[in-house]
Amino acid sequence: MEWTGEGLLIGVRRHGETSLVAEAMVAGRGRHLGLVRGGRSSKLAAALQPGNTVQLVWRARLEDHLGIFAVELLTGRAAILMADKARLYLSQLVCELLRLLPERDPHDRLLAMALGLLDRPLDGMALARFEIAVLDELGFGLDLSACAATGVTDDLTHVSPRTGRAVSNSAAQPYLDRLLPLPPFLLNEDDAASPADLAAAFRLSAHFLDLHVWYPRQLTPPATRESLVAILTTAA
Repeated sequence: MEWTGEGLLIGVRRHGETSLVAEAMVAGRGRHLGLVRGGRSSKLAAALQPGNTVQLVWRARLEDHLGIFAVELLTGRAAILMADKARLYLSQLVCELLRLLPERDPHDRLLAMALGLLDRPLDGMALARFEIAVLDELGFGLDLSACAATGVTDDLTHVSPRTGRAVSNSAAQPYLDRLLPLPPFLLNEDDAASPADLAAAFRLSAHFLDLHVWYPRQLTPPATRESLVAILTTAA
């Protein structure tokens, strides 16, 4: 078995004395792991950094084996990302969110969004949309198409923390203390976001990530997320 493709490195871990197991998001193949022999050498150290894009050749005797990666650096982002605390936190968060995905299940939309986040200036709105998209592709997407109570499709201002369905402003009034605010920019890509809107969006995505992913899997939310959200909502 053999294939070749470009991959965004999202994680590495030591294997034995000289090798690494690399984890990458590959278009059409999803989250894929492979052993990199000699991956801890100085020759490969710069390439095998999360956030870099690499050319991968994967070989294995059988399809369900871990397999061996041959790696060549294509886009080295890691050094630039590490020079900026906020962008480093962003890279770490994006990689950790992508690692929630099932192995070898293609998620090309998320890969494209991740590359956009890493290659463009820091963008809190794009990151919030990415977290919502991760929920969607894990099977826990929010239903923001219409009000859960009345069926109307306009003036949607809140989300039910239990069902993840949108609620209109009028229907939300008796239950404001129980509902999560829905920032307008999550409904309309042309809308700008205030610091309060960004904070609300990150509270929304965190609630459902914790409800459906982190808590059920007994995972701790990414350590850098809170610090990054503070930077983004202060600088917005």
